[in-house]
Formats: sequence, C-alpha cells, structure tokens
Amino acid sequence: MRESISHVRRLNGAALLVVTLGSCAPAASRPSGPSDDPVDAGGPSPVEDGGAPAPDASPPPDAAAGASYTNPVFAGDFPDPFVLREGDRYYAFATNSGGKNVPVVTSTDLASWSELPDALPVLPAWARANASLTWAPAVLKRGGAFVLYFTARSIASGFQCIGRAIATSPAGPYVDDSSGPFVCQVGGQAALCGSIDASPFVGPNGDAYLLWKSDENAPACAGDARLWGQRLGVDGISLLGSPTELLRRDRGWEMPLIEGPSMLAHDGRYYLFYSAGWWESSSYAIGYAVCATPLGPCAKRTEDGPLVKSGGEALGPGGQEFFNDAAGKTWMAYHGWSSPIVGYQNGGGRSLRIDPIAFDGEAPVVAGPTTSPRPL
Repeated sequence: MRESISHVRRLNGAALLVVTLGSCAPAASRPSGPSDDPVDAGGPSPVEDGGAPAPDASPPPDAAAGASYTNPVFAGDFPDPFVLREGDRYYAFATNSGGKNVPVVTSTDLASWSELPDALPVLPAWARANASLTWAPAVLKRGGAFVLYFTARSIASGFQCIGRAIATSPAGPYVDDSSGPFVCQVGGQAALCGSIDASPFVGPNGDAYLLWKSDENAPACAGDARLWGQRLGVDGISLLGSPTELLRRDRGWEMPLIEGPSMLAHDGRYYLFYSAGWWESSSYAIGYAVCATPLGPCAKRTEDGPLVKSGGEALGPGGQEFFNDAAGKTWMAYHGWSSPIVGYQNGGGRSLRIDPIAFDGEAPVVAGPTTSPRPL
C-alpha cells in the first residue's frame, strides 16, 4: 500500500493531549448500532452495504512457487490488528481479547502464528482496568525503544482516550508511566467525546505522525466521527503543532461512521485508508482518500463504494494496517468475521487476515479478502 513501509504503518497522524473533563457525559464502550442476524449480516443492499459475500476467486498457489498462506492466518479473535516487523520476526497486536489487554502473536513466515504474553499487562493509573476497553494498538520503533499507542477508558473523563507505553522489546511488556492520556479530545473546544484508533505513520523523509479518530459518534455527542492527524516528536511520545482534521463521513456506504485510519506513501502521494460502516456487521468495509501531505488536504476516492468489502468466507473486513515483509512486499493486515457468524453476541470473532497490496497507476489494488491458499 505504500511505496515503502519499514514498520507496520507509517505514522501520519496527530494527537491532542487534553485531560480536562469536557461537556460530554461518559459514553458506553463502542456506540450502539444495528445488530446483525447471525447468517445474513448484510445491510440494505450489496451496493450500499459493502457487498454480499462472494466466492473467493483466487487461484491456488503454484506448488513450485514455495510457501503459501491461508486466511485467516490466526483464527482466534484478533480485532484491529497491527503488524510490526523486527528483524526476521513479525509481531501482531490486537484489541483486548482472551483476558489480555493487548494480545500479541508472532511469526517468522506470516503463515503460522503463535501467542505471546500480554504486551500491556498493567494499564496506567489514568485508565480503567478490567473493563475490556483496550482497543486498536499500534507500535512505532524509535531508536532502541518501541512505543505502543492504545485506546483505553479514561477514569477522569469517562471517555475512550489514546495512551502511549514504552518497551525495549517489540513484544513488550510495555509500560505507560504517564499521569494522563496522550490524546483525549474531551475538553474545551475539542469536546469530541474522546479519541480512539491511533495509527503511526512515518513519511519518506522520516517525519513521524499520528492518525486517530475522534469518538463523536458516542451517545453523549451524537455526532459524526472524524479522522485527525498530528506531527509526532522524534521520541514518539511528544506532539508538535496542532491536530488537523483529515476526513469525515459523507458517503452512503460509510454509514454510520468512519474510523480506523492508516496511511501509505506512494509516488509522492499519501493514501489515507479508513474503515467505515458498523463494525459488527458484514457491511463494514475499507475505503481510502488521497492526500497532498500527511496532514492533508485529502480527497476521497471510494465515493460510491468501498475498496475492500465482504467476500468469500470473510465478512466485514476492517481495522486495516500495513507492513513490509523482509523482501519489501507490502501487506495489509486486517480482521474479518468468519461466515456465516457475525457478532460477538452470536458467538463470532474477528480473526487476523493478511493480503498483499500494490498500485495500478494511482489506484491501490488489494488481493483480498482471500480465503484460499495464496503464495507468500
């Protein structure tokens, strides 16, 4: 997806540190939305809702081509995945699951993954513990240290906010010794019911950014969620300048919200990818915009429908992040429900999937969702 990505997501966003109590009342976890039937989890129509499941038309790998992978590459519940390559090993991080704040799995070949201990075993003092509200982690390497960005519930404000934790090993354990959230849009003119889905991006010149979503769709604000970006300091734990609005929901297929930003650089342009629709449905899908700089302005390209939607056994793909393998090939990591079950209330789970991404001229092309064996 990007012209070059050295770690799972190049930073391109921003973060706003606000720890005062805003005018909004505390929100519940994720916003309440339409529930899905366990078999037919689609929306109003295949065109509007991201598409009905279709057979995976991927050709099988050539036996002579060597190693292959088959989605899901990790079948356990692993939402909002972020993949970091460090040396010859890959580390994937996910939203809380299985009693862990930040689950981690590791691989040397991208095809088979094994579980590691919780990357963030202890939440910071500012965050509510044991609440299953630790979401969408992402990691940025800075010198000899690793910075983990994560979403957790702020005790002071009652809203979801972004924290940062540091470790000397990519798998952790990460420690957040801060007295408050790193990014938390809850007070003053930024009373936006919190901030979630942090994603780092490193531009071609080495400048780092943070992307995130303001949680304005929370019941206390009842607004439209927006995507933001801000420059990061060289240490990855400081912010430069002010946050910049990058994108907002304005297309029918995106209802009821956009979230989960991530970025790639290609041929002098910056591609801002995002997830849209209701996360617990088969209509959840991935779109993108093209930006002049990491901080915009950005123009949407997926105006009439998503770039990646439900297909084959994978329903509601989203939570996309990007990384390069050791050979320089760019991959998209994402999650998806396994057909026919959509929704946790129905016993479903969002599993880890990967597919390569390339560009045809100015247009990104994703080989997925795939569900049959594919060459690595």
